[in-house]
Amino acid sequence: MKKIGFLVLLLGMISSSVAQKLNLSYYIPSDERYNTNIPTPKEVIGHEVGEWHVTHDKLMEYMKALAKASDRISIEERGKTFEGRPILLLTITSPDNHRNLEAIRKRHIDATNDPSIDVSNDPIVVYQGFSIHGNEPSGSNAAMAAAYYLAASSKTSTEQLLKNTVILLDPSLNPDGLQRFAYWVNTNKSKNVNPDPNDREYTEVWPRGRTNHYWFDMNRDWLPVQLPESRARIKTFHKWLPNILTDHHEMGSNSTFFFQPGIQSRTHPLTPKMNQELTREIATFHAKALDKIGSQYYSEESFDDFYYGKGSTFPDINGSIGILFEQASSRGHAQETRNGLLTFPFTIRNQYTAAMSTLEAANNMRAKILQYQQDFYKRARSEGSKAKAIVFGDEKDAAKTYHLAEVLKRHKIKFHHVKSDFTANGKRFKRGYSYVVPMNQKNHRLIKAMFDVRTKFKDSLFYDVSAWTFNHSFGLDFAKNVSLNKAGAEVTNLKLKEGFANGRSKVGYLMPWNEYYTPKALNAILQKGIRAKVSMKNFKNGGVAYDYGTIFIPVQNQKLNSEDLFNFLDRVANKSHLQMNGVSTGLNDGIDLGSNNFRNVKLPKVAMLVGNGIFGNDAGEVWHLLDQRYDMHITKLDMTYFNRVDISKYTAIVVPNSNSMNAAAVKKLQTWVRNGGILIGYRNAAKWLNSQKFIKLEFNKSKIDTVKNVSFENRSKQTGAQFIGGAIFEANIDRSHPINFGYKNDKIALFRNTTVFIKPDKKSYNNPIQYTQNPLLSGYISKENAKEIKGTIPFKVRRMGRGRVIIFTDNTNFRAFWYGTNKLLMNAIFFGDKM
Repeated sequence: MKKIGFLVLLLGMISSSVAQKLNLSYYIPSDERYNTNIPTPKEVIGHEVGEWHVTHDKLMEYMKALAKASDRISIEERGKTFEGRPILLLTITSPDNHRNLEAIRKRHIDATNDPSIDVSNDPIVVYQGFSIHGNEPSGSNAAMAAAYYLAASSKTSTEQLLKNTVILLDPSLNPDGLQRFAYWVNTNKSKNVNPDPNDREYTEVWPRGRTNHYWFDMNRDWLPVQLPESRARIKTFHKWLPNILTDHHEMGSNSTFFFQPGIQSRTHPLTPKMNQELTREIATFHAKALDKIGSQYYSEESFDDFYYGKGSTFPDINGSIGILFEQASSRGHAQETRNGLLTFPFTIRNQYTAAMSTLEAANNMRAKILQYQQDFYKRARSEGSKAKAIVFGDEKDAAKTYHLAEVLKRHKIKFHHVKSDFTANGKRFKRGYSYVVPMNQKNHRLIKAMFDVRTKFKDSLFYDVSAWTFNHSFGLDFAKNVSLNKAGAEVTNLKLKEGFANGRSKVGYLMPWNEYYTPKALNAILQKGIRAKVSMKNFKNGGVAYDYGTIFIPVQNQKLNSEDLFNFLDRVANKSHLQMNGVSTGLNDGIDLGSNNFRNVKLPKVAMLVGNGIFGNDAGEVWHLLDQRYDMHITKLDMTYFNRVDISKYTAIVVPNSNSMNAAAVKKLQTWVRNGGILIGYRNAAKWLNSQKFIKLEFNKSKIDTVKNVSFENRSKQTGAQFIGGAIFEANIDRSHPINFGYKNDKIALFRNTTVFIKPDKKSYNNPIQYTQNPLLSGYISKENAKEIKGTIPFKVRRMGRGRVIIFTDNTNFRAFWYGTNKLLMNAIFFGDKM
């Protein structure tokens, strides 16, 4: 013990002395002359790079100071995060290039449209993005050193580099997360830096700094583009179409440094082979630079280029070259690892070195990479020249359709109105509710990637999801090989449908539950104290058919008179982009408006368990959905104080992916449910709720494929192949069940990333959502798991006292772009007591 204590003390003294001697020359060459008019980071932020973790406000302050002092740098603010932090971009190039920047950009884009343009003498465009995961901060800290060097270096080779290169430097891809993490490690730093991994500095509190404000992993949002940070950078990406995009990350502390290529068998088939060959050639520059400073590294042994929603993979389907860097993380200021003492400055130096080696590679390979991008789009146009079109939509839900079209618009994909209503694949595509996308256009390959359906793979392991097919994720009808004759005018001004209350009534108003924003409207109505009822059956009024789940707002016995009620409902309908119909009679074809088959709906008061033991991404998706999309309050109850809170006022409590809770909390939840609460559990919470006797479930056990003669080396691949990292499955639905209110089809596409398989109930009406016998729509599942999932159920509800326990094995809110299943959660919240 004495020897261990002495070692920790010695390491602490070493790390402390490193911090005291630290200066900028540790990162940048010391044998060069630097422009003294350019401020160093320390002169602006008050400490040396790596001495403290830079906070986002100080990082922005320094970047603005650089731009003010240097004619090599311009700066722009492209938007704000959810927490109001600026999303900045530095453009770094020679002064001459700055004077002609728009002409350079326009020629660069023109070259992707016209293969006859000679690009051999044009500047190359490099986008460098740092620390999209806020608690992987060495990238953002390295951005200061890199930006200073590029602004201040007087070396001839640097001037030549800037002449040949336009650098788009994004110093913080995740401002909110970076700020959260910097606060944590800085407030826990000792004067004598303690490298003991057990120190509080190296163990962040939940939800940690990896994610943005709503706890999203933003390195999964490059393709769906649902978050403000992503929208800003995607706009920049398509504005410039950079030739290279770098994505600076961190990994486990006991690792070294990784640069791409990744594992080749896991590269998406739509990515050209030349992309990987160029990536491998660029890698030789990284190796040379890291060898020079004596850093260890590896390549091609982990990570992959499959899911196009990651920063290092999204460029690959857009004619660019995406490169991932992963640096072993100090997770603070210095930490002892199996590779010795890992200091924060050391991690920054490796990131800086990789950033500069990327620019060296870009400069040396400039003409070759420019030509590759030009050829990429030439081939894409050739591939699409004989292709027809695709169409997507939902004849009863304009909002979901709009939001997918919105994604296409952000990606510069052209699409058209439907010329007139038509039917394809047995589905009706209605003008104003559907769009036609010609495949013969510049971004042909990107369109293919977005709507990609793939069920066969070279490899059975995936770093991320294996499927993301957008028509399924948005829950829309879809058809391909559609004639271009179905296309009307190109959509140039995309607008979400205006809502309104149609006709004043003395009887009441009917709101079909099909539109995406109906939960927002219903919540506003109930918050106002207006009575509303939900239809448990189909009916017709005035010749108009209304589905299960239609909301009826009677005029009589309301707190507002008939005129004020109409005006209020008209405003609600407008804000929620839907139509409410005033009716002249309560006499229907089917159940009448006074029937007991119209059930009262209560104002929901929703809470969600958060904190240790809860998966932050899952919780954040629920929070974002209710707060941002539906304007609903959701109370986040942290497990640290849950036992002290009076939960009797909540109508529903959501338990995101979780598998543990103390006995007192379990008892408290059980009592609450018995008194009428709706408990909604997700994914692995199903097994936990079963074990705690909230609900009785039987599970099919996932099995390992019967693979013979597995070597010791490949043993992990056999077990890893059983995971469902993210695939899409088809289920039959009973539309008369309240969980399925608002859905017009008898099938639904569900995203799944668990192997929790629940056996169906013997009574068919207790299986309102049930996987088909051949459910795989897109993505990877092992052969044995494919057998187990058939006919199982991803949803179950059970009465417990006066309350209900509801479980979903699948994530209905995945990454904010699974619009198609969001309503399942909302149905559980609003109608759970009717199940």
